Amino acid sequence: MTTLVQRWRAPSSLTTLGGFALAAILLFAVAPAVLSDFRLNLLAKFLCFAIVAAGIGLAWGRGGMLTLGQGVFFGIGAYIMAMHLQMADAARLHNDVPEFMEIAGIRELPSFWQPFASGPVALIGVLVLPALVAAALGYGVFKRRVKGTYFAILSQALAAALAILVTGQQKLGGFTGLSDFRAFFGFKLSDPANRQMLFFIAAGTLLVVVALVRQLMRSRYGELLVAVRDQEERVRFLGYDPANVKIVAYVVAAFFAGIAGALFTPIVGIISPADIGVVPSIAFIIGVAIGGRATLLGPVLGAIGVAWAQTALSEQFPSSWTYLQGVLFIVVVGFIPAGLAGVWPMAKGVLEGRFHRTAPTTPAAPATVVADAALPEDALVEEKVKS
Repeated sequence: MTTLVQRWRAPSSLTTLGGFALAAILLFAVAPAVLSDFRLNLLAKFLCFAIVAAGIGLAWGRGGMLTLGQGVFFGIGAYIMAMHLQMADAARLHNDVPEFMEIAGIRELPSFWQPFASGPVALIGVLVLPALVAAALGYGVFKRRVKGTYFAILSQALAAALAILVTGQQKLGGFTGLSDFRAFFGFKLSDPANRQMLFFIAAGTLLVVVALVRQLMRSRYGELLVAVRDQEERVRFLGYDPANVKIVAYVVAAFFAGIAGALFTPIVGIISPADIGVVPSIAFIIGVAIGGRATLLGPVLGAIGVAWAQTALSEQFPSSWTYLQGVLFIVVVGFIPAGLAGVWPMAKGVLEGRFHRTAPTTPAAPATVVADAALPEDALVEEKVKS
């Protein structure tokens, strides 16, 4: 009976397809028609953040892993793509090394750059390397049962370490990063049509990522992930290894972050340590928390909304946006733990409790009183005398 009720309450496949169709219409038809080239490119950047947020929603919202270091995997994908674009530009100019290396006095291409001169190898690296790094880190962390605050601090320390490492590497552009990309796999980035193509790629990738996350959440693995979050020891007692369950979610989130970083590089036109350190990683978490980490669309909409607010409000209040962001985060965490996605269910529950209260009932009379009231008066007197 419970299963039937749950299936009846669950969104139907038709509703889901309708939601994806509406999102596709908004992204592929409405947005290009109403937004300028600059705003459309800005929205593409926000969609990259939303891809990262979808993975965080799976790992944190469903798995309970506060991943404060997604900038690590975002940065791996971004720098791989940037290295390929730089070498492609150098090849078109018949140079042995990218321009920034010539300026820095580096005359020979570093060995770790050479594999990514190939486009297919670069794409494989974007897909595989972040996942492999996450698998290695996850195995070392979760197999030792590191969780909670300790895991959050460790993941944040990794993001800080990567940013410091990249800053000190002149072969990766140092603190200024890599920029001035001229083409993306043969398509000139100065052409507005090609930049619109990048927006479409980001939009399509986001829809695919959301569909994959939805499937994982509704699968048997998704149920097991929630069980590990709520009752890890009981899951272990039932014969499952919670570490393996967490590693899968952590790897999937890193996989999405790497793809987002690779798209971010040609869309924005620059990648630097400032885009992969602690601050961007915390910004990802803030967007997910504000949107609603335990829902499917909450992290996505939260990441887009926070990024848009940062861009819009920082233009008018450049010195106050950070404080506004902090206040919003505190309000959501303190008073709306489910995020903005939980506002409507909360309000609905309050309204139903106020307008659908049942009328107070009179307490039932004791059994002896009810029995006595049911007897005729003469019989009642006789019964009392006998007693």
